[in-house]
Amino acid sequence: MRKGLWYGLLFTAPAILGFVIFTLGPMIASLVLSLTDFNVFKDQTSFVGFSNYARLFSGEDELFYQSLGVTFYFVILRVPAVIIISFAIALLLNMNVKGRSIFRTIIYLPSIVPAIASAMIWMWLMNPDLGLLNSMLSWLHLPTSNWLYAEGSVIPSVVLTTLWGIGSTVIIFLAGLSGIPQSYYEAIEVDGGGWYSKLRQITIPMVTPTLFFNTIMTIIGSFQVFNEAYILTQGGPNNRSLFYVFYLWRTGFRDTEMGYASALAWILFIIIMVFTYIIFRTSKSWVYYEGGERP
Repeated sequence: MRKGLWYGLLFTAPAILGFVIFTLGPMIASLVLSLTDFNVFKDQTSFVGFSNYARLFSGEDELFYQSLGVTFYFVILRVPAVIIISFAIALLLNMNVKGRSIFRTIIYLPSIVPAIASAMIWMWLMNPDLGLLNSMLSWLHLPTSNWLYAEGSVIPSVVLTTLWGIGSTVIIFLAGLSGIPQSYYEAIEVDGGGWYSKLRQITIPMVTPTLFFNTIMTIIGSFQVFNEAYILTQGGPNNRSLFYVFYLWRTGFRDTEMGYASALAWILFIIIMVFTYIIFRTSKSWVYYEGGERP
């Protein structure tokens, strides 16, 4: 037993050390920095206690609430869109049709395209004057849009660009669908049930553990959105796409207020933890496990 324990520790040591050095250590450092006025261009760093947090919630920093509102709006739009569209595509790709593996590959490929390349493609597609999307709308005699360049449409447009890379979520749904025993569907067919009965009584209940995982990961990823704001909009127009992580990055690396940026990071951490906790607590009422286990 002792020898097996040492072998286990030996093989897990790289992962443990990586977590301690690159995750836990920086988290503790950022917590300490959030209680200071650390600035890379200041000679001295002073302990300020919870002054950074007081500055956040006092209303002195209007961009804090602006970035929170923008991010929550993005999360509310993106999470249902990603889950519903990914699940629908997974259902289609799970059908026994010719060339299924090719379609799966096509769906997954955009998720591994570099973020900058994807952003450049979408900037061209959404160009108000020369973009392909507006050209198609004009050809169909439909109203055009300013997409990323208008305050009212910038967040829905960014959500649209993120749907380009839902291939990994689709693959996870496919893994969940492939684990459903075919005997369940055969039992429904014997009872005279059709596709809707199969979807409602078999597919959706059996795929809820996968739905649970994808929902959590999509929420976390949506709160941490950065590339789209940095590459596509730079927070504009008029801060209407000032996502929280982009504001955090701008505060820390452009304005060099690392102490204040660390406080922003911990507020985001708490928000994500709260949403994750809520999903875990409510999962007992909607996540079904065949063996009766609960997360």
